Amino acid sequence: MPFENVNVVYRKFDGSLHWHHRGLLLGEDEHGVWTGCTAGSSGSRGHEPPVVWPHAFVMLFPRDQWWTAVFNAQPDKTEIYCDVTTVPEWNDGEVTMVDLDLDVIRMRDGRVFLDDEDEFEEHRVRYAYPADVIASARAAAEHLLEAVATRAAPFAARPRWLAHVT
Repeated sequence: MPFENVNVVYRKFDGSLHWHHRGLLLGEDEHGVWTGCTAGSSGSRGHEPPVVWPHAFVMLFPRDQWWTAVFNAQPDKTEIYCDVTTVPEWNDGEVTMVDLDLDVIRMRDGRVFLDDEDEFEEHRVRYAYPADVIASARAAAEHLLEAVATRAAPFAARPRWLAHVT
């Protein structure tokens, strides 16, 4: 089954380009919209040269939530990587959001942790995040820490969408 291409674009709060890549629009379910990349796909951070990803992954863009999630295929050592972001916006084959630095990560061994709190604090000041953005980002990080650690849906099991890219 052929899938449409989609552009995935993360920006920083000042509008500058952050991580971006092309992916496959896989479908939608009760959790949101899913995209995927096969092993050997690539993406770039800002205007840096592309990075090739050795393992397949799928991404979840939930509706009306301040986060996105990456579910990596094995043998990637990171099982789930959640970015705290502004609510993803879809427009003409592209999904765009602002990366707010905080990340919730679950490793294959089950460890779950919050990463890049220092970047959040640095950028909160540099970009003058408004109070509502700070509150929404922190609330999303708290929610993700609990949901990922307790394996609540959609973090309970390997997403069925991974089968389309592995």
